[in-house]
Amino acid sequence: MTAGMIHPIRQGHPGWEDGEEAWMLEDPALADEALQDREARRLANEKVELSRRALRAALITLPLLIFIPFLGVLALIFFGIGLGRRIFRVFYEPRLREHFVREEVQRRVRSRVRRERRHLEGEHYRSLEQLSASIAHEIRNPITAAKSLVQQMSEDPGSEDQVEYARVALAELERVERSISHLLRFAREEETRFESISMEEVVDSALETFRERCARSGIRIRRRFDCPGRLDGDAEQLRRIVINLVDNAIASIEEAGREDPEIEVSLGENLAGSEVWLRIADDGLGIDEPTRARIFDPFFTSREDGTGLGLALAREIVEGHGGRIEVQSKPGEGSSFLVTLPRSRTR
Repeated sequence: MTAGMIHPIRQGHPGWEDGEEAWMLEDPALADEALQDREARRLANEKVELSRRALRAALITLPLLIFIPFLGVLALIFFGIGLGRRIFRVFYEPRLREHFVREEVQRRVRSRVRRERRHLEGEHYRSLEQLSASIAHEIRNPITAAKSLVQQMSEDPGSEDQVEYARVALAELERVERSISHLLRFAREEETRFESISMEEVVDSALETFRERCARSGIRIRRRFDCPGRLDGDAEQLRRIVINLVDNAIASIEEAGREDPEIEVSLGENLAGSEVWLRIADDGLGIDEPTRARIFDPFFTSREDGTGLGLALAREIVEGHGGRIEVQSKPGEGSSFLVTLPRSRTR
């Protein structure tokens, strides 16, 4: 049955006579309007009936008061009590009921708001604690390591290990810089500048930054592009996503120590041509189920040199473009990240 259609049924309801044929409307707005209309008619009928009773009482009581005052007073008391009860029920009882219902609803709403506010404040406090601990961990450890290396260099200036100490210390300080950079990007609301771009160009630009690293590690990147992947998006933000996903893939492969390691980067569009998708797959270590459930959480990382913000930023950027990011992985079999973006910006 389509919305707006009506059909008669037998339905008991306050103010409906037994056996009266009622109309149930499938449209909630129309049903509410019909019930309000029926209630208004019921009250109007009661007021008319009350007026009739008052008129009958007056026609009886006034002559008695004039000719037989004693009986007139008794009639006035008798009719007055009955009419008073009906007047209260018709005119004042609905208002009192509405007033008490409104007060009870407001009381419950205030109580619920207080409970939810206390809950949110507790969650916010715990989130701040977790955030502070994560930031302290991400920054303190590299700084401590770099400080220790510099102290060793100062204690033995002529050591042959000075160059290696300096290299490791710089690497640790770069890690701090990277953590702070990711944190600032995650903390601020970065404006997304939409323009017509080619995902093929974006991906190639990101892959170029890994040319030397892949050559050193013997990692081959295979491109499978079925289309230019034109869409409305922010090229720089999307480039950062590709860099982050490829960097994670290379790190996983390096840790796994595969022979003939390979990363496959695929680009295509859905059959309707309304979405562009990017898949980055590796044959690295893979991700277990507990880790996979948390990889997009801020500050969660399974890498010793990770900030825990890369994938959180990637998801934030993808969702800012109206898209989605998914991962499929099994331990020991590698991982595959799929980014799907709408071709046109949703207005």
